[in-house]
Amino acid sequence: MSIKYAILGLLHYKDMHGYRIKAHIERNFGNMWSINYGQIYPNLKKMEEEGLVTKKDIPQEGAPDRKLYALTKEGREAFTEWLFSPPERGMLIRDQFLLRFIFFGFGDKKASLGLIDEQIENYKIQYEERKKNVVRWEDYDIYVRLVAELGLNFNEMVLDWLYHARREIKKSIEDDLAKAAGQLGR
Repeated sequence: MSIKYAILGLLHYKDMHGYRIKAHIERNFGNMWSINYGQIYPNLKKMEEEGLVTKKDIPQEGAPDRKLYALTKEGREAFTEWLFSPPERGMLIRDQFLLRFIFFGFGDKKASLGLIDEQIENYKIQYEERKKNVVRWEDYDIYVRLVAELGLNFNEMVLDWLYHARREIKKSIEDDLAKAAGQLGR
C-alpha cells in the first residue's frame, strides 16, 4: 500500500495533522501495515509541493504550531485515479513468525511449541480487539466495515492454523518418542 494514497484517503474524512494520521493508521490499519513519522512527514511535504494537499499552521500555546493538512481538488483527482487503477500485486504477508516457522525443522520441536503458544496468545488478544473494531465500525462506511470483518476472519483463520500446527507438531514429538522407546525395547 502506498503511504501517499493512504494519507489522501484519510484526508477524505477530515483535515488531519501528521500525528493524527499516524495514530489513525496504527489503530485501524496496524495489522495490515506499519508506518513511522519518517514516512508521513516527507510524504505530506511532497504532496503539498505537488498541490495534492494544503497545510495550515494552527498556533498552540507553549508548543510549535500544529500543521493541519487538507485535501485539494487535485488530491481528490489523484486519489480517485489511483483508487480505480489495477492493484500493484496480490496480498503480501510479511510475518517474522512465519519466517521462523519455516525453519523450525532445524531446531527443537518442543521449543517451537512454546513459540506457537505465544503466537496463539497474541492472536487471541488481536481477535478480541478486532471484534471490538467490527462493532465500532458497524455503522461506518460499508467498505470499512467489510475490511474490519476481513481482519476478524483472517485472525480466526490464523488461530485455527496455529492450533492445527500445534496439534501436528505435538503428535510428531509423541511419535518420535514412541519410536525411540520402541528402538530401546528391542
